[in-house]
Amino acid sequence: MLNYSPSVINDRIADPRFELIDAASYFYRQDWMVGTAGNLSARLADDSFWITASGKAKGELSTNDFVRVALDGTVLERASTQIKPSAETIIHQAIYSLFPATQACYHVHSIEANLASHFTNKDYLSLPPLEMIKGLGVWEETPQVAISVFENHLEVSQIAAEISDRFSTTIPQISALLIRNHGVTVWANSLASARNYIELIEYIFRYMVAARQVGIF
Repeated sequence: MLNYSPSVINDRIADPRFELIDAASYFYRQDWMVGTAGNLSARLADDSFWITASGKAKGELSTNDFVRVALDGTVLERASTQIKPSAETIIHQAIYSLFPATQACYHVHSIEANLASHFTNKDYLSLPPLEMIKGLGVWEETPQVAISVFENHLEVSQIAAEISDRFSTTIPQISALLIRNHGVTVWANSLASARNYIELIEYIFRYMVAARQVGIF
């Protein structure tokens, strides 16, 4: 266990990039952020947000591997001009704009999420009524919950536009969405909650894939 001085601890608390680095490293070890895949962001008090830079290995990030971006997409801060924001920054912009209380937005790629995205040809995927659903904020005896599904367009701006269009008129049941053949995105009012949401939804996807194999779900 690392022992930090008080000044270092204060820096880590004040700068969400350290928590994003910890989360990315953990997700990498779970094979949810293989190589440079996926992106994580955290919102700041001025409504800008730090997001992982494009092309950075998620298992070995440093604070220099992030870009601070305004809600309109303007790059505000980065270690060098060679560092570019994630290609999916526009999706994070959409989520922060749609849900003002959001403090973190996490997107990972997993085998199970991609397999589960083929369990429906609709724009939503029904989830099994597992206990884990409670962790996503749904407290019901036999919850009937669905996650919104979006197509994986080559142009990320088209995905973001469809997310904005749908969620502007229909509030999602849970703070998560699935992009077919791509991965899951969650958002939450804290970085800790966003990390929990990723773990919970990935558990649910693993269950769904395993249940299909034995003919349960």
